[in-house]
Amino acid sequence: MSTPAEPEREGVVVPFPGTTRTPAVPADAALEPAPEPLEGELLTSEQSAELEARKTLRARVVVLVVRVRESEQTAKAKSAAAYRLHHAPRDAVRLTLFAVRGNARWMFKGWTYITHGDLRADARAARLARDPEARRSAQEAIRHDSRERWRRVAKLLRIGLAASVVVIVIATVLAAIDSHVAREDMWSWLAAVYSVLDTAGWTLSWLLTLAPVAWLGAAIWEGRDRTPGSSFLVAPEREDADSWIDERMVSKALAHLGIGPLDKFFKSGGQLVYTAPCRLDGDGTYTQIRLPMGVTAEMVAGKRNTLAANLGRAPLETWPTQGEEAGILDLWIADKGKLGAGAGVWPLQHDGAADVFEGVPLGKSQRGAVITAPLFECNYLIGGRPGQGKSAAMRTLLLGTALDPTAELWLFVMGQSPDFKPFEPRLSRYAMGMDDSVAEAAVQALRDLLKEMERRGKVLERQPGSPPKTSRKLANRPELGLHWIGCAIDECHELFMHPRFGREAAELAIRLIKRGRKYGISLILATQSPTKDSIPRDVTRNVSCGMAFSVGDHVANDGLLGAGKYKAGIRATDLRMKTDRGTCVAVGLTDATFELLGTFYVPFEDDLDMVTPVINRAMAEIGELRRTGSGRAAIEEADETDFLTDLSEVLGSERRIRTQVVLTRLAKLNNERYEGWTFLDLNAALSDCGIETGKSHGNMVIRSEDVAAALSDREDEDR
Repeated sequence: MSTPAEPEREGVVVPFPGTTRTPAVPADAALEPAPEPLEGELLTSEQSAELEARKTLRARVVVLVVRVRESEQTAKAKSAAAYRLHHAPRDAVRLTLFAVRGNARWMFKGWTYITHGDLRADARAARLARDPEARRSAQEAIRHDSRERWRRVAKLLRIGLAASVVVIVIATVLAAIDSHVAREDMWSWLAAVYSVLDTAGWTLSWLLTLAPVAWLGAAIWEGRDRTPGSSFLVAPEREDADSWIDERMVSKALAHLGIGPLDKFFKSGGQLVYTAPCRLDGDGTYTQIRLPMGVTAEMVAGKRNTLAANLGRAPLETWPTQGEEAGILDLWIADKGKLGAGAGVWPLQHDGAADVFEGVPLGKSQRGAVITAPLFECNYLIGGRPGQGKSAAMRTLLLGTALDPTAELWLFVMGQSPDFKPFEPRLSRYAMGMDDSVAEAAVQALRDLLKEMERRGKVLERQPGSPPKTSRKLANRPELGLHWIGCAIDECHELFMHPRFGREAAELAIRLIKRGRKYGISLILATQSPTKDSIPRDVTRNVSCGMAFSVGDHVANDGLLGAGKYKAGIRATDLRMKTDRGTCVAVGLTDATFELLGTFYVPFEDDLDMVTPVINRAMAEIGELRRTGSGRAAIEEADETDFLTDLSEVLGSERRIRTQVVLTRLAKLNNERYEGWTFLDLNAALSDCGIETGKSHGNMVIRSEDVAAALSDREDEDR
């Protein structure tokens, strides 16, 4: 098969794609010195051909992507142009009405200004209210405003008169010069002046020509329709232009829901009040509507499927919920196909640390924002049907807490499941299985947490200022043992329904949920059976954060998210099995009424384990702080130093010492603990120990005998 001829130009052969040819060199070309030898690898003919094929394929892919993007932009531009052309007559009529209405509004505003209409309205209202003082004040305001206006008019007249005099003088001087100076001499030094005047005249003429156009544009803008549901010549810029969401479409969708009072409202010509106009909110549109009398947000939520169909959306993409009042509807509509995109890679997968007092990243909301799950002062109830991502979400949450070196984790799996096996090195307590020993260990852990809660309360009372709850600063002091403790129970319904330990476990869990949050103790419960019999009602009522994956009915929905959530339109029953795996309806994670949360997924499968590297990283961070996997054990092994011991050490052999010197020495002894202490902190700590300060030569001092007596009293109490 013959090869087509190849074009040549100036002695250089241009090869066809896929061929390799050596460029031809003209006979008279000057020879250049040979290049320096290059280090490299000698390729075979097959390797060379493969390399050329890859380069060609990459170039073709780049060209294809560029062409696709250009075609999309061209199609979008053509679509907008066709839309405007199709609606040109309607737009012309609309703009004409806007212009007429804008001029009318200006005339009304001008008449109101000239006649002091607003102030006269105040005087009229005062007269009708029979308030002579307010009427006199309004009349005085009218007279004062009138005097101010005439003063401004007189000032403008004076400025205009002065400007006219200046112009006349300049014109007279120029005319005199023009009549007494020769043309050739005048041009040499007045040419610039006349050039400026010509330019000013040309500019003024153009301004006078464009003034009507500017006036028309301003009148159209002034006269535009400002009522909710209106738009101003908007072109379709969104990909779902056939069903984009605005106030008119929402009103039309609500008008066809089949709700009696709402139908009557629209038939009588009523217009909805949009307290929050439709606006882009993440991957969707948000709006807030004040419903008419006789209509509640709960009624609209009950017609969710019909509303979704009217808006051209799937039920999962339409979320009508109750706002701050029963008559306020919060409506969020997702863009088509956006909810199935997934949350992506967990932000802490490969590096980074966490702080349980700040929260850990758990997933992305329906608006595309990363949701940081709070942990301090929070308890969790996670549930859903099997295989929908409940355990994976709990695993991600616990992984985040594991990356805080000060956090302590307890975990009990009420079943034979290896989902949390990699956590074992990081756990202080761990039990897995279906026998009674696991249930007994879990109940014992709840008992111990109650005792720990009481101990922490006493420790907090002894701290300067008696703080009402633990904090990051206190958690960083291992001698206090006020770090965060998280107790997670997977398949908790097995524990609460246990014939021997179930009742006690429920009572202990409720007490911990109600009182343990301010002491840095949190429960994280997960279940696939959220019924009224398997989960105690007080657990659901008092848990601050609920996460519901796909559930079968309204009982399971409200068992996880709280009573009344189903009627309010917050429904995990609309989540589809398998299709919406990893997506849940969450309450309490943010200030929003609910979040449609796509949780981050950290794989732990037969051929892919991304959990163990995170645990190894967490153990390395603990090692740097000289902690062990058991946070409680580390606290028990820490040196038990306290304020009295430190105070005795800084006093030494001195009989008395000034309080200022004591503060300085305490900071040098243990800067991390006593940094930032003031006299108030020192006095509070001394008062807790039963020590009183005294005066010596006009200075506040602490006596060594008082400290020794306090130490002796404490030793007697310990005995």
